[in-house]
Amino acid sequence: MTLDLQPGQRLARGVARHLASHGFVSIEEFVPARGLRVDVMGLGPKGELWVVECKSSRVDFQSDAKWGGYLDWCDRFFWAVDTDFPTDLLPAETGLIIADAYGAEIIRMPPEVRLAAARRKKLIQKFAMDAARRLHMLRDPRL
Repeated sequence: MTLDLQPGQRLARGVARHLASHGFVSIEEFVPARGLRVDVMGLGPKGELWVVECKSSRVDFQSDAKWGGYLDWCDRFFWAVDTDFPTDLLPAETGLIIADAYGAEIIRMPPEVRLAAARRKKLIQKFAMDAARRLHMLRDPRL
């Protein structure tokens, strides 16, 4: 199963497993707003929203110019990389997760910047709708 996944998808799988161990649910390739697509959006047990961007190489990181726009759509922002990634490239004020296809570990917790209540409500509702729609498509692909 993991052999068919791209490197970033392998990282996202491990991140999702790790978030679940902390009581989070997650969605991959979530669109919080038009023009943005985050690799993993995690929703925590207290309504906290975390964004995790998965980077499989230096080139992948350096070609990502949109990540700063994700900060307005989460309480905490993380990078997820593998053990070979040059972590000194990553901004120190962001979170760091080391991951593979089977799990992950939070190495650096970023500061929490709480979302406004109205934005949080909108994002949680969109999260729920997207998750339900994806589940429905799995059960009834002809929908």
